[in-house]
Amino acid sequence: MRNERDVSRQLATAPVGKLLLKLAAPTVVAQLVNLLYNIVDRIYIGHMPDVGRPALTGIGLCFPVICFITAFTMLVAQGGAPRAAIAMGEGDNVQAEKIMGSCFTCLVGTALALTVLFWVFGERLLWLFGCSEDTIQYALPYMRIYSSGSLFVMMALGMNTFVTTQGFATVSMRTVLIGAVSNIILDPVFIYALHMGVRGAALATILSQAISGIWVVRFLTGKQTALRLRRCNLRPSWRIMAPVLALGVSPFIMQSTEALLNISFNASLQRYGGDMAVGAMTIASTVLQMVWIPSQGLGQGAQPIISYNYGARNAARVKEAFFALLKVSCLLMVSFWLLVQLFPRVFIGIFNNDPDLMDTAVWTLRVYTAVLGMFGVQMSVQQTFLALGKAKASLFIACLRKIILLIPLIFILPHFFENKVFAVFLAEPVSDFISAVTSAITFYLVFRPAMAKLENGENS
Repeated sequence: MRNERDVSRQLATAPVGKLLLKLAAPTVVAQLVNLLYNIVDRIYIGHMPDVGRPALTGIGLCFPVICFITAFTMLVAQGGAPRAAIAMGEGDNVQAEKIMGSCFTCLVGTALALTVLFWVFGERLLWLFGCSEDTIQYALPYMRIYSSGSLFVMMALGMNTFVTTQGFATVSMRTVLIGAVSNIILDPVFIYALHMGVRGAALATILSQAISGIWVVRFLTGKQTALRLRRCNLRPSWRIMAPVLALGVSPFIMQSTEALLNISFNASLQRYGGDMAVGAMTIASTVLQMVWIPSQGLGQGAQPIISYNYGARNAARVKEAFFALLKVSCLLMVSFWLLVQLFPRVFIGIFNNDPDLMDTAVWTLRVYTAVLGMFGVQMSVQQTFLALGKAKASLFIACLRKIILLIPLIFILPHFFENKVFAVFLAEPVSDFISAVTSAITFYLVFRPAMAKLENGENS
């Protein structure tokens, strides 16, 4: 059993490289397993006899709903977890517990509001997302069932960040593993054995998230955790939540703009290439998730080290943690980029083997991931700004790639190319390249002065 002194000693003194791997390894595994929540449904549905292709496209059109639920989770959780870790580094665990309790209540209230919202306006939204007469029959039931489980999704994903930020990476991994294994088991039962199709896929997902949510709340109310979820801290305070939400705006924008991005891609592709192009986009975006989500796991593994030592005013250890994160992230991204460029059919075949869809998806996937190797730079910068509590810088990086660059390019580039579908997919690598270079320059301008102030004993 670990206590808070053990956690603090580890974050403050353990060798950074080994500690990063120790914290990140289970977190990356957890994120990879968490990815199964999104891709297992698509694998099973994409291989349904006769209706696999339109059903897969329909589920892909629900992605903005999933993004919005995740975005509101990140607004609270990824804004609160670094604040709690910084408070721990300052030796104020009482304040850290107040932050966690306020975040818990905000997650519950937000989940209930989102459930009502998507039930009332869900069908209208799906038409805006790019649904057709062939795909709405699959998208609508999946969306309604999934949104009904918003509370479970937000508890499992949101409160698990407070487990990770304390250094309990293995426990965090177990939280995700429990839900993902449940989902893998329940999916074929509900989809095929009970003949529920897409409804069964959604039901299996929310039941699995409910199991994870119950597990993580039980841990945070137990004796092993350094920060305990207490009833006296559940009333949210604006004084506590204001800085939490200010920091959480950056990951919120990153995730919510995924939804806007998906809507923009689907609407444009539906116009130029129909359901086939939208189906290829569903596969391409899912493949990108396969590397983006574990890369976030690396950032979450580094976050407790950076946040704690920033609170403890140990600049050397903060810098060492960042550069370790940067090296590992870039290695991951470059390796995955090579695999996708060399073996695109392997990745596409995971979801669907339709020959026409395969032909379209092969070249679109290569274009879509053309500069994926540079993603590690932006991810490392973004996660480090979050860990340091640098809300403005983090917000700028979050807005740059998607809002300032990518969404406008989706609609601008088709005017300059004869192949309109190619032009839409080209918007991704163009924006990735510009944002990676800009992120590196911004980080240099913000990080060095912040560390200099820390070393001189000034307030950053």
